[in-house]
Amino acid sequence: MPTTLLHRLLKAALAASMLLGALGASAQNGKTEVLWLGQASVRITTPGGKVIMIDPWLRTNPKTPASFKNLEALGKIDLVLVTHAHFDHVADAPDLAKMHKVPMYGPAGMNQTIATLGVLPVDLAPRFGKGGTIMPFGPNGVKITATHAEHSSEFVWKNPATTKEEVHVGGEPVGFIIEMENGFKVYHMGDTGLFGDMKFIGEYYKPDLLLIPIGGHFVMSPADAAYAVKNYLKPKYALPIHYGTIPVLRGTTAEFSAALGNEANKMLKVEPGEKVDF
Repeated sequence: MPTTLLHRLLKAALAASMLLGALGASAQNGKTEVLWLGQASVRITTPGGKVIMIDPWLRTNPKTPASFKNLEALGKIDLVLVTHAHFDHVADAPDLAKMHKVPMYGPAGMNQTIATLGVLPVDLAPRFGKGGTIMPFGPNGVKITATHAEHSSEFVWKNPATTKEEVHVGGEPVGFIIEMENGFKVYHMGDTGLFGDMKFIGEYYKPDLLLIPIGGHFVMSPADAAYAVKNYLKPKYALPIHYGTIPVLRGTTAEFSAALGNEANKMLKVEPGEKVDF
């Protein structure tokens, strides 16, 4: 190969490398974007540009905006997380995992059931559990740790051979501490009641943002959620989720704000389909 051509190719490769490096640095200096889509369905875009979908119940969710009931409207997805096996959290997760050919991480027992039943292939249903930490995008990327959640987890599956619904083991419900590339921490609490070790989670993980259920009945009430914010978790921000989709989830943001009292400024009032940056 002529020397001049070789030099040109090397210069082009170096320029491309520098451009990619600059783009990477720009992404790392970005923000964390949180898009709430109703119930516990949240799409997070990390400062490094990775897109994580948590608890996707979209197509039949009465609070999900019509524009997001088509799963393709979510855009690219790099990872799916599911806190437990109830339909309003796992409903659209397997289809998203298959659509984007990305793993759906969830409680070990739930994913064991999902793989065994053939809902997802084993490679798209990796297992981990409470206290476990994954780094799905490499050692310098996002860190995700599974935490305790005070709830239940059953997986309802329609058997194609009988057309009847069956209830299967759904593993232990979890929450997720998601630490971004820049250190910002989001705690998606999943479905949970109030429990004392939230104090430990607050002291040890120090979450900046809570995605906190307030609906009551199956999860914390607004008063319980406010107690967790003020006395246990002490975040900078609290975004209420998991309310208003069915009649028994009657907790409201007004009640949550009132219960927060002097810390009401921590609450982020977001409607489904709206997003906030940090």
